[in-house]
Amino acid sequence: MGRWQPNARERLEHAALELFVERGYESTTAAEIAERAGLAKSTFFRHFTDKREVLFGGQDALNGLFADAIAGAPAGATPVEALGAALAAMAEIFVAERHAWAHRRQAVVMGNSDLRERELLKLAALTEAMADALRRRGVPDPAASLAAELGCLAFRNAYTRWADPANDRHFADVARQELDDLMAATATLTGR
Repeated sequence: MGRWQPNARERLEHAALELFVERGYESTTAAEIAERAGLAKSTFFRHFTDKREVLFGGQDALNGLFADAIAGAPAGATPVEALGAALAAMAEIFVAERHAWAHRRQAVVMGNSDLRERELLKLAALTEAMADALRRRGVPDPAASLAAELGCLAFRNAYTRWADPANDRHFADVARQELDDLMAATATLTGR
């Protein structure tokens, strides 16, 4: 198939995930992913720098979406309310059509120590993006850093719960519940 074929990136993502599940992440090559997608190997590298990026690509966009949502929260919003707005904004990415893909992706990542490490690095970058956005809103440290850590934990927990095959709730609902649960847990730490 030629370069002109539509949806090359999505086809590569789906082909890669199928192969990762069938053969394992380590046993799958970029050439095999491209072949499964019906594309040239060079097309794979136009969309992804390596096979890890099939699972983690778009992180900059995700970080930017979080930061933009925090920045766009109402002026009087507390840091937690700004984080809630950011988590709600993720619903445009984590839609029902991505649910099965997210579950399979999660299984591949959790099954490989290098990918788990990569996931932690990406989450650290997301936490820093949220902290920076909160600082730009005037939230001082350590409050901005702590809020960002809570926001990232809420995101990580929400993603895991949302990706579960038994889940039938929208991402925004799951994320809101996670953030509420974390805030309730932090209140118990202070006895309030």
